[in-house]
Amino acid sequence: MLTTMDEAALIKEAQNGDLNSFNGLVLAYQSLVYNVAYRIMGEPDASADATQEAFISAFKNIKSFRGGSFRSWLLRIVTNACYDELRRRKRRPSTSLEELTEFSEGSDSDEPATLGTQTDSPETAAARSELTSAIEACINALSAEFKVVVILVDIQGYDYQEVSKVIDKPLGTVKSRLARARSKLRDCLQQYRELLPASFRHENEAIV
Repeated sequence: MLTTMDEAALIKEAQNGDLNSFNGLVLAYQSLVYNVAYRIMGEPDASADATQEAFISAFKNIKSFRGGSFRSWLLRIVTNACYDELRRRKRRPSTSLEELTEFSEGSDSDEPATLGTQTDSPETAAARSELTSAIEACINALSAEFKVVVILVDIQGYDYQEVSKVIDKPLGTVKSRLARARSKLRDCLQQYRELLPASFRHENEAIV
């Protein structure tokens, strides 16, 4: 893993045209960049293509990097690369979410709510698999602008400030989109209410 000083040195040398230094940055970040691309695209080949395009673009434009978080700068590039590919295909993104079982309600705190994992007994494995599929279906139904903030915050675990840099939108926009995305997900998941913990079912659910 690169130290801050090592990263800064590689960036400076890469900005001077040193391809070996840029390759050092690629090695440090390729897994992270691919993972984000895969969450958005949901397909290995398309994700690999988006990752490659992102690094090519990063090398061409690295002189425009003026400091700050290099990771956020890269994530913005790969996110844009994914959207370019999705627009070319004229279809919405899909994602593959592994072992997601809990949808946490948002709060007034700056700490993001998360989609999490847990270890289940064999007796609950089938229900857990159904809930995973339900969450995946609901996330796939979101529009791209809502989906990306859910992926970056609730799945990838980035804080609001970094997501703001990645999508190049104000912090308030990130929070607003995330709140609306979570609300849409909660509403969508009501059709699978029998799979949800009681705390995530609407209070006004009819009582028989």
